[in-house]
Amino acid sequence: MRVFRFGQPALSESDTLPDRLGDKGYVWVACTRAEFEQRLTEIQAMLQALCGASLLELHVSDLLNTQLPSHYDYTSQYDLLVFRRLTSERGEAPAKPVAKRGGPPVLRSIDTSPVGFAVFDRVLLSVHPGDCAVLNQYAERLLSGASASSRAAGVHLPTQPADLMLRVVNQVVDGYLELRRELTRQLDHWQTELLLPRSRFSNWNALLEARLSLHQLDEICEDQRTAIVDWIDALALWEPDDETGGQRGLELLRVRSRDVLEHIERVVHHVRRLEQNAETAVQMHFSAQSHRTNDIMRTLTALTAIFLPLNLIAGIFGMNFEFVPLIHQQSGFWWAMGSMALIALALAVVFWRKRYLARTSGR
Repeated sequence: MRVFRFGQPALSESDTLPDRLGDKGYVWVACTRAEFEQRLTEIQAMLQALCGASLLELHVSDLLNTQLPSHYDYTSQYDLLVFRRLTSERGEAPAKPVAKRGGPPVLRSIDTSPVGFAVFDRVLLSVHPGDCAVLNQYAERLLSGASASSRAAGVHLPTQPADLMLRVVNQVVDGYLELRRELTRQLDHWQTELLLPRSRFSNWNALLEARLSLHQLDEICEDQRTAIVDWIDALALWEPDDETGGQRGLELLRVRSRDVLEHIERVVHHVRRLEQNAETAVQMHFSAQSHRTNDIMRTLTALTAIFLPLNLIAGIFGMNFEFVPLIHQQSGFWWAMGSMALIALALAVVFWRKRYLARTSGR
């Protein structure tokens, strides 16, 4: 568990729960889901002492649920946001075994564990998966940003719990944006293999699982977007006060919320584009295979047409009649063979000029 105190007088960190708040500033209590469950009584007592309210039992179960989709809820005392992260880190083992995800390795390694936030006026409680890289990275950024040199360079710390929550959520979303290049590269490799004229693509099971995984990511991103939209709608009803930094602080909070929403929409757009690319590659693959089959059938049909007159001539001279022209002549065989060769050559030239025997360009 990590506890950060803002504005008392500056940022400081400790591992003990606070028992009181100063005249200014706020507190961020960040813990893992296991720590939250083990120290729930202490955390509820801290919230009651600092904020005059504790978490509802339903919200506690939401914060402990590892399968909960992203959503937003609120009470008169605090706001609750559960946001499923998209990262390649594995934070904690799921409560029950899940089917192994197929497809590209980057899809198999994506973790979608939820991160929960309870936003009070002067306290932010966040519940993370175990070994959460987002928490550790942002904590290091906070501590480095609290230095005198960083403040002189214009680096500003979050001014309120809601602002801090949005910055953490934004980093969660940016964590997925960093996976786009690798995910796109692996799916592009499959698309190239699908479109090779002479390739015998055999990873159909993996491709199907990749499409299912992308569809699952699409649903997760949609839940994230819905949760942030609900948060923005609730934020529109807030009144400016000292806790929110007045009208300017509230406007900055709304701007940051819209920025997070824009990042999520970029993720949604990218996932859907990957789904469409995968579907298009499959359709183009079958179209190319159908075109290749048509070329083969066209060639075989042309060859069959060439040999049909030859079969006719052979059938005529093989009839059981005593008097057949040329059959009793010494040069009859060579006349028949020459005629057959001439007919075959003439038909081959005609079919070649009509491109019935020509290769398709680019193959």
